[in-house]
Amino acid sequence: MKIIVTGTRGFPNVQGGIETHCENLYPNVVNAGCDVTVITRKAYVDPTVEQYKGVKLVALWTPKKKFLETIFHTFFSIFKAKTLGCDILHIHAVGPALLVPLARLLGVKTVMTNHGPDYDRQKWGRASKLILRLGEFLGSKFSNKVISISQPITDNLNHKYNCTAATIPNGVRIPVPAKTKVALTNFGLNQQKYILTVGRFVPEKGFIDLINAFNLSGLYHSGCQLVIVGDADHEDRYSLALKQKAVKNKNIILTGFQKGTALHELFSHAGLFVLPSYHEGLPIVLLEAMSYGLSCIVSDIPANRNVGLPDERHFSPGDINSMSDKLSIFAGKDFIGNERDLQIDKIRKNYNWETIARETVEIYQNVLNR
Repeated sequence: MKIIVTGTRGFPNVQGGIETHCENLYPNVVNAGCDVTVITRKAYVDPTVEQYKGVKLVALWTPKKKFLETIFHTFFSIFKAKTLGCDILHIHAVGPALLVPLARLLGVKTVMTNHGPDYDRQKWGRASKLILRLGEFLGSKFSNKVISISQPITDNLNHKYNCTAATIPNGVRIPVPAKTKVALTNFGLNQQKYILTVGRFVPEKGFIDLINAFNLSGLYHSGCQLVIVGDADHEDRYSLALKQKAVKNKNIILTGFQKGTALHELFSHAGLFVLPSYHEGLPIVLLEAMSYGLSCIVSDIPANRNVGLPDERHFSPGDINSMSDKLSIFAGKDFIGNERDLQIDKIRKNYNWETIARETVEIYQNVLNR
């Protein structure tokens, strides 16, 4: 069975939740017996890398412009898929899903994964939000099958469009914590003495709120540090404001985008993980933090609630005082023993990439045989 994939910037080592999802999913789909080609965006990847863990990579040019690159890349990808020949075209996210009808008109069987209502993201203006809503509608109505990454998204889609979406979540691998501390040395960090968050510098991640809450908590007076891993794909007013606010406190560390060993070390030795988002689909970064056995506090939004952390580990999104109080409580609280082990076991059981790949391939087979 030949599968072609679009809707991702690409991989390996490209920032983004969909990128991490695809980087982990498709090698397992290959292991399940499929021929997989992922069409990537040349501006984000090394175009000379043509294969990753059995997955074929085809890099296409697209303008690196926030409002243009997705639609241009999806358009080119659909015709590339038609040229290469495929059994299934798998489109990720509601923006690229705008062109699902084009794929169907060309006779291509199409699966769409909805990673969440992107029109809720604060970075988009009114026109962009309308286009993204249209993408969700067209993808839900015209795809041969719709997958969503969490039950709340599935319930919403089934209610709005009667499309009987299937729920297949993001996944994570249970890591062996790093013993090395090279990244800690490079960034001047002390083991268990820093608070960690990871993500792109966009408004819906709430990182400026987190900086304000950290400053309000006064934890930095005792040497506690806040480490923000990530950067902006497209530098804008928000990302510049975040960086300017961070440099005013020497205990706030911006590491830039990190992958591989450095990110592994930063997760392994953190004292607390925080996800202050206003919007998520199913946050892989939270699953990763939980898989390391990290103590976590998160914003009280449906996607984070869906993961199943205790009530006391949630705060209202944008509530600086509540977040500051939670930081003060949990930054100094040990997270060991039974609670930590139960958290890791839950992640191991519910978010296994091999199981996710098997369920995805079953979707492909059902669509192909229909």
